[in-house]
Amino acid sequence: MALIAGIDIGNATTEVALAELSAGATPALAAGAAAAHNSGGAPAHNSGGAPVFIASSIVPTTGIKGTSQNTQGVFQALTEALDAAGRSLADLDLIRINEAAPVIGDVAMETISETIITESTMIGHNPTTPGGLGIGVGSTIRIADLERAVPGTPYIVVADHEYTFEDVAARINAVEGRLHVTGAILQRDDGVLVHNRLRRKIPIVDEVSLIEKVPIGMLAAIEVAEVGRIIETLANPYGIATLFGLTPDETASVVPMARSLVGNRSAVVIKTPKGDVTERRIPAGQLQFIGDRTTDVDVDRGAEEIMRAAATVGPLRNVRGEPGTNVGGMMEKVRVVMGQLTDRDPAGIEITDLLAVDTQVPQKVTGGLAGEFSLEAAVGIAVMVKADRLQMQRIAHDMTAQFGIPVEVGGVEADMAVRGALTTPGSSVPVAILDIGAGSTDACVLRADGVPRSIHLAGAGNMVTLLIQSELGLESQEDAENVKRYPLARVETLFNIRHEDGTVQFFDDPLPPQVFARTVVLHPEGMIPLPLRQPLEVIRQVRIRAKERVFVTNALRALSRVSPTSNVRDIAHVVLVGGSALDFEIPQLVTKALGEYRVVAGRANVRGTEGPRNAVATGLVLAWEAQR
Repeated sequence: MALIAGIDIGNATTEVALAELSAGATPALAAGAAAAHNSGGAPAHNSGGAPVFIASSIVPTTGIKGTSQNTQGVFQALTEALDAAGRSLADLDLIRINEAAPVIGDVAMETISETIITESTMIGHNPTTPGGLGIGVGSTIRIADLERAVPGTPYIVVADHEYTFEDVAARINAVEGRLHVTGAILQRDDGVLVHNRLRRKIPIVDEVSLIEKVPIGMLAAIEVAEVGRIIETLANPYGIATLFGLTPDETASVVPMARSLVGNRSAVVIKTPKGDVTERRIPAGQLQFIGDRTTDVDVDRGAEEIMRAAATVGPLRNVRGEPGTNVGGMMEKVRVVMGQLTDRDPAGIEITDLLAVDTQVPQKVTGGLAGEFSLEAAVGIAVMVKADRLQMQRIAHDMTAQFGIPVEVGGVEADMAVRGALTTPGSSVPVAILDIGAGSTDACVLRADGVPRSIHLAGAGNMVTLLIQSELGLESQEDAENVKRYPLARVETLFNIRHEDGTVQFFDDPLPPQVFARTVVLHPEGMIPLPLRQPLEVIRQVRIRAKERVFVTNALRALSRVSPTSNVRDIAHVVLVGGSALDFEIPQLVTKALGEYRVVAGRANVRGTEGPRNAVATGLVLAWEAQR
């Protein structure tokens, strides 16, 4: 009896399939189908020639896929599988690992602007409880100087945290009739309290943390909308131009600022001396695709144009970014990181696939005084570095030395995945698989003659997480991952929530106070409140849109590449495998998209027990048996 471990080193997880094989087993492609009957559990005597799978395990991948750092995760996963089977490392006869191609995702901005405002600063501020209503225009003045102010000039009062709401209201009321106070900017969260005590009502914006940076003696405009409404004048560049008397050139320069204020309930715009706020732009740059032909494309033309250009060069051999630009910096970073991890010259590292997705990224506006952000158009990019079999051979050699057990590099991931998928009860050749992981999307078609046709493409779960994190402005990648993986709900009271599908759920015991009136992720371990102000519907749409732009796009791209006719319609059945196939909505999104091509798709159940997981690890064992 031989004890063999198939190990799939993925971008996010490392999976192990542990199997016993008899010394006289007969190689056959049908081994995959026979293995479907071996559903795991206790070791069994192998009398039929097919591998008997006795254990499996899954752990997070250590380091970037396809690098020497993976060894620690492999050892941990092996240990867990061997412990589950009651075996030790010394009992192993062979370890087979996959050919691993690293995938790196990043965002290349169409425009990165430290500030996009000329001769003006802004508080694109949207506190939860501003005071008053309407528009106020006047010169900014410290509240301490209000009594010495000259009549005849409209003023906007600026008060820091040293002044209580009673103090602010009393001082403004004291000058009523002598001075014309048109608005107020407060550091404390006192907008409503001050407004309630004023004899003459004015618009008030509060919670301005950096109030000391508000320029004094400058023309300012405040706008506060009714509850449930949004500002109109300060979100319109021509409205700003009207209030401040701007020239056409100045009006053009405030367009991005006005755009960043769209959707706010309140805002402040302050005109400052020339030179106080400057503009700096970093161009997005060009991508150069190198294949049978070479073509260049500007990143700011968008993802669709980028992908169209990539398709015109034939088989892609490399991608380069324009030096000194945003995308050039991204491509260089990929090469430097991979060069360091693989001990290779960065200049010699080739990028063999690229996925571009249109997105929006909030950019902090310098000149804003309360952490303001402006949504800027961006292109999210995932790239795949060429798999280096020599690098994998070195990793296998190092593992052999560390473990004291022969370690060999198996076949291409997609080819192994299709063998593993065939252990799904009810499956047979011909079949196509989509292996949707964290970093890459693989596809493989296996015909009745047993010859596989496969493709390995950049972009999968990690790319979706990146898009969600970028578009929602989440600081924590963990929060973005939770938004991607689990449904949402809105906590309406301490005893009920409203799910994202509209259904209401009631509870006998009160919910934790920290989730009250918050949008939460329904994590298996409990509700996780999100640090977001966007409505639940907006968060849900960002999540679904990100999945469609990555998973659905790549599914169609991959299947068309492996189809003999380059047409997805010529593939009848598709089996979904990989970690992302476990997602609560990805299989439905992909199945719906493939349904338009009359393709039947479904989630795999590897070996009848593993679900869509463990396909590559299982296939590595079955491929060795078939080759033998």
